[in-house]
Amino acid sequence: MSAPLIDIDNVRKIYKTGDVEVKALAGVTVRIERGEFVAIMGSSGSGKSTLMNILGCLDKPTDGTYTLDGREVSKMDKNELSEVRNKTLGFVFQNFNLLARTTALENVELPLIYQGVKSKERAARAQAALDKVGIGKRADHTPNQLSGGQQQRVAIARALVGTPSVILADEPTGNLDSRTSIEVMALFQELGQSGITIVLVTHEPDIAEFASRVIVVRDGLIRSDKKQTPTPAIVPDAPPSSQSPEHSTAAGEEAEARAIGRIPRKKEGEASAGAEEKKDEEAKT
Repeated sequence: MSAPLIDIDNVRKIYKTGDVEVKALAGVTVRIERGEFVAIMGSSGSGKSTLMNILGCLDKPTDGTYTLDGREVSKMDKNELSEVRNKTLGFVFQNFNLLARTTALENVELPLIYQGVKSKERAARAQAALDKVGIGKRADHTPNQLSGGQQQRVAIARALVGTPSVILADEPTGNLDSRTSIEVMALFQELGQSGITIVLVTHEPDIAEFASRVIVVRDGLIRSDKKQTPTPAIVPDAPPSSQSPEHSTAAGEEAEARAIGRIPRKKEGEASAGAEEKKDEEAKT
């Protein structure tokens, strides 16, 4: 039997503030196989974010060991951890963390710049990653020209472009509506089926249902760890418009015409011309 991709053994994390010690993790053991889609759940202060930081090599355990893809990372220095983050891990955040003044393509290229990849190859790989997540045609758009769901797709493409073994997603649907959230989860399921390991932190039970395994953290300990049959992420059809396209277009054109003064606005309480004519006829009779 092959070794797990992620192997956390009896990890403890203690933060000290003056004389006060806070036990964020109190002896956690987790093993995650290659290609698994795992959701980590827990309330605020449960320790799930600390666990995610350790998984992402953003923090080091106080005690215990963490082995990632056969390498013990819990004893690595900052430079070694930086290399692991850049080559083995991909990150997706709730707030997207895209550079506002750069295009989608340039945002996706960033990890490759740190890897020393040459410009032509960077651009080709970044475009391929954008195509993979279904947003290749918007490669030249900046974040403010994209919807929330499109921005998250760019963030996922950025996480993928370095061909990581693991994608760590921290509340990736927290700023998205329900339909867009399902689109993102469908993408994660597709990536998981291709062999990439997905570890997702969420506080939403309906989002955790899309994973094949759910780990619940409470008081710095693993309280439950269950495999499940994931709910297929099927994106619902867009709701039909309440107005016909012709009516909507006509209304929009009239509103635009009124805005620029081509059609005079009716004064409040002003009757229509037809109504006035009817009143005149009634008065004559």
